[in-house]
Amino acid sequence: MDEDFLAFLTTAADTRATAVLGDHRDQLTELRDKGKARAAARSLRTLASVYVHRAAARHRDAALLEPLGRIADALAEEQFDDGLWDQGAVHSPPDTAFSIVDLNIAYSLLAEDGHRPTGGVRATVERILRKAGPGLATGGVHTANHRWLVCSALSRIHQRWPDRSYARRIDDWLAEGIDLLPGGEYSERSPTYSAVVTNPALLTLARHHGRPDLYAPVRANLAATLLVTEPNGEVESVHSRRQDQTALRYVPEFWLQYREMAIRDGDGRFAAMAALLRGRGAGQTFGETPLGDRLAEVLDRPELARELPRATSVPTDFTHHDRSCRLVRVRRGERSASVFGGTDLPERHAISSGLSSNPTFFKMRDGAAILDSVRLSPQFFSLGHFRAESLERDGDGWRLRARVRAGFHQPLPRRHRQRDGAYPLTDDGRFWSAMDFPHREKEYRTLRTEVLVRERADGWELSFEVTESEVPLALELCFRRGGRLTGEGLEPVSGAADTYQLVSGEARYAVGDDHVVFGPGNGKGGRQPPVVDPGERYTWLGGSLTPDGIRVLITGRSPLTYRLTLRRSR
Repeated sequence: MDEDFLAFLTTAADTRATAVLGDHRDQLTELRDKGKARAAARSLRTLASVYVHRAAARHRDAALLEPLGRIADALAEEQFDDGLWDQGAVHSPPDTAFSIVDLNIAYSLLAEDGHRPTGGVRATVERILRKAGPGLATGGVHTANHRWLVCSALSRIHQRWPDRSYARRIDDWLAEGIDLLPGGEYSERSPTYSAVVTNPALLTLARHHGRPDLYAPVRANLAATLLVTEPNGEVESVHSRRQDQTALRYVPEFWLQYREMAIRDGDGRFAAMAALLRGRGAGQTFGETPLGDRLAEVLDRPELARELPRATSVPTDFTHHDRSCRLVRVRRGERSASVFGGTDLPERHAISSGLSSNPTFFKMRDGAAILDSVRLSPQFFSLGHFRAESLERDGDGWRLRARVRAGFHQPLPRRHRQRDGAYPLTDDGRFWSAMDFPHREKEYRTLRTEVLVRERADGWELSFEVTESEVPLALELCFRRGGRLTGEGLEPVSGAADTYQLVSGEARYAVGDDHVVFGPGNGKGGRQPPVVDPGERYTWLGGSLTPDGIRVLITGRSPLTYRLTLRRSR
């Protein structure tokens, strides 16, 4: 038994339980006013964990009984007749499943403990779980990861209170096949937002539904996550198709998954990651799941508290090309970089939830000096940022390519003309109009962009070639807040906070002893304004693609050949 690990989680759970006791009434108000059950269910799980755990400071503390009962009663009262809650979507099976997963664990802990004073709470939670079963077994889902979440919630209900319809429903979903891509990401390509749902769900199904084959996709995904984890614990998600494509998420969300698979497989890499996360302690960022909430899972699966196998090492020096996501990851100790050319826009011609659309194609960091984003924005028919159509190895570098076009429309052929002028409303790829675009000949304007990204001994080199049309463009570098930007050639951009134009020479961004020197500037003037055009897909809807941070624009005009150098600390 890893006593240090268990004691660490127990201390965190005691602290977390105190916080829950202080704010659970607010969660109940939200539950009753908005139908949102997730926070209340998670609080019940946390309180249950410290109540049953002998080493917890609040073990069988009578002061927990009233809050436990209050939360359970409120969850039961707000549960609809079909066993579901709203949680942001009306009578939502997948959103309900999140809460049912937590309540399954809480019930299991309280039932195994069997302490008489919790009998009422157990009875109420049992009613909730039994009532939820039919709704989960007949209801639908929204997204790919929801399938496995619903199955995992249903599998534990079925194991305790068997129902053939539950098993059939789980098997129907699983028969669709696990959506694992060759590189180890799932189809939503979300390293954190969906993977942290899918992996625990598949692990639950492996254990409770007799599907040991489901350990394999989890194993592959955890191996892939090692290669997108930054030195400070952030997880690269620029390639995601979900909300995390522009958000920071953190590897501690995977902590217990790494422990479970390390112990199961004897995998030294996974053991090393689990040991690393323990060593970083309570001060690291844990994301959506507070540290103290994790004790319940370990009590539910005591094997997670076994001693880890011998650790080898977490990968820290590699070049990895995930072709299924068109993502290249380079790590050299505390330095790393990402090259991305896999947005869905070139193929789908749409920007929408569930599609990869982040125009960032390069990122790098040298310790605390972090360049969060490099983007290129030509003002070409307001089609928006450069988004690569391919990412290929080219000699000692990586080449990104895109060729976009916009048309001027010729008169309709005689056979398609209508005297009343009532032509169908159609899309020309940029905007809609009642002009029957598909039947018109076009006169196209094109813009071709190529970027060659090469690693150098002291940093990186990005070579740009933009041709076939003459348009102004802006290269945008966005640095993480918290550093100092200096350079004689920097000029503030009027009306844009924390935004500068590098007109000449090089500039320097530093955080302590870590820094990035970049440039050169490329002049200024009315023919190359410091303007980033996100495209009509965003501006028409009032949207924004402005990244948060300290931005530097290097402007120019195509046809353009330009080389950006990024030199790191020595």
